[in-house]
Amino acid sequence: MSTSPAVIIVGAGVAGLAAACQLGRAGVSVQILEARDRIGGRVLTRFDAGCDFPIELGPEFIHGKPAEIWELLEKSKAEITEVEGESWCVEQERLTPCGFWKDVDDILEKMDDRLPDESFADFLDRCCRSARKRPSERAQQRALGYVSGFNAADPALVGVHWLVKSMRAEQTIQGDRAFRSRNGYKDLLDVFDRELKKYNIALQLATVVEQLRWEAGNVQLKVRDQKGESTFEAARALITLPLSLLKAPVGNLGVIQFVPELPLQSKIALDTLEMGSVIRVTLRFRERFWDDVKLPHSTKSLSDMSFLFTQDDWFPTWWTAHPENWPIITGWAPFRCAERLSGKDASFVKERALQTLGTTLPFDRSELEKLLEAVHFHDWQTDPFSLGAYSYAKVGADGAHQALAEPVVNTLFFAGEATDTTGHNGTVHGAIASGYRAARQILL
Repeated sequence: MSTSPAVIIVGAGVAGLAAACQLGRAGVSVQILEARDRIGGRVLTRFDAGCDFPIELGPEFIHGKPAEIWELLEKSKAEITEVEGESWCVEQERLTPCGFWKDVDDILEKMDDRLPDESFADFLDRCCRSARKRPSERAQQRALGYVSGFNAADPALVGVHWLVKSMRAEQTIQGDRAFRSRNGYKDLLDVFDRELKKYNIALQLATVVEQLRWEAGNVQLKVRDQKGESTFEAARALITLPLSLLKAPVGNLGVIQFVPELPLQSKIALDTLEMGSVIRVTLRFRERFWDDVKLPHSTKSLSDMSFLFTQDDWFPTWWTAHPENWPIITGWAPFRCAERLSGKDASFVKERALQTLGTTLPFDRSELEKLLEAVHFHDWQTDPFSLGAYSYAKVGADGAHQALAEPVVNTLFFAGEATDTTGHNGTVHGAIASGYRAARQILL
């Protein structure tokens, strides 16, 4: 390159984009290198020709009212709608309006980060054995389902201290509410895209960074693209790779070889964090068949159904496009469910999804097949540039996010949802916040 940038950003997910825009606004020359042929990272919005509704293959909901997202979308006059509607549950093989949230909240509120850290599974066992009023088996199972479902976490690994911090962070942004932007998260990426152009930020797609040599004040990145190998050089580098790629062995596609290796404190921090697994599938039907499902022993219909919670081993959680009336329903398979589905082709995932729906609602399986018009699915676990969904912290991870967020000799910087220090790991707004924080560190 004839002129080296001041900062090279590895990764054009929302953390890298947020940092690039902040640096560009401050007049810093930036080069973004992205392995995929698009921006967004784990944010991936598709549009189905059969309906005027965004199909998200990554994150879909805006959780609460985080300023990092709302300020950008409101400035661009994006249309934001709150998710409303009814939540239904399968209880004793019957569909019924959900009534378990208070029982789950009662259990979660017993978590105490002033005590020694422990896994959620160990906490639940200890809490339920010692409680004067023992939570019901149903409440315990729902609590386990919430932790593994919402956080995509292994209850035997995820730490109580991190869960408490995350819950407190959610409360500060009304995290119990959920919203969608009119064109999905594409609205957010469009904001970043306009900012990149406004500040003349260089973006090179389909470019895989294979090696990063660093010393104080200098980085050299060996990359590979369709033309072959080349080298980029700058004074500083911001790494925004997913946690899984920072932990994966060198030699795998998308994994950077750091020369010299990252400091010990960074490695220790990485060891206490883990990547969760999720498979989601969105099905578009010819019509909203669930509107016509007749419920035994009830006069209610499912026409206002927003969420459906089951105990299914494949897809325990579902949601509709409510309050929009599109004939779309999405299945969510976290943790063990995702592990069963990961690596399978779209046909297998579709079959399991239809079988779950047919059994749960209930609706004739062959009729569902006739009504089905489109299937949208992406396996983030086998995607070499993600190797998972989003991160969580294991037992003993206190201080790990802060350690991972610390610059290395004012030369290597890190951002991404796994490096957020405010408790918003695993979220789009947490990723943006980490990008803003990394930009501030660089500008110091």
